[in-house]
Amino acid sequence: MTATAAAPDALLTGLPPVVGAHTRVLVLGSFPSVASLRAQQYYAHPQNHFWRILQALWPARPLPALDAPEGYAQRCDWLRARGLGLWDVYARCTRTGSLDAQIRNAEVNDFALLQAHCPALAAIAHNGGESFRHARQTARLGVPVHRLPSTSPANASWSFARKLQAWGELFARYGLV
Repeated sequence: MTATAAAPDALLTGLPPVVGAHTRVLVLGSFPSVASLRAQQYYAHPQNHFWRILQALWPARPLPALDAPEGYAQRCDWLRARGLGLWDVYARCTRTGSLDAQIRNAEVNDFALLQAHCPALAAIAHNGGESFRHARQTARLGVPVHRLPSTSPANASWSFARKLQAWGELFARYGLV
């Protein structure tokens, strides 16, 4: 059953991690939105600020366009080349819509698997509050754990500029900008 046709009680499966040997900071979301599951791409909702924030932090390195046949794969390579990785705290869950508040029956990802794939990992950055609820688990990786403001359009209390500043400060701390 696809994400677009899923019944409210259907078990949804998240996306694979985007990581590499040079990943220094791993951004952990909660679980992909309906748009992201449909596209099989992290942060695919057009109102999500994630990709806009990264382009603003790395203006000299243009973000690959998604409309190219390999656009998303190129974006993943673009992230890995800058030492940034992506994943979510939940591997599977049931959920109606895209709001974190609707997540039920969640299964947490196995974060210990990351150590073999990310030997340069220096920090975990939780993208929003729902993800940060699992900070104790991610801290077991032995690296600093941070909470960033969610890039989701549901986080309307933070302006784009304020989100950009918070993300930029963390990225600067770990040498990504």
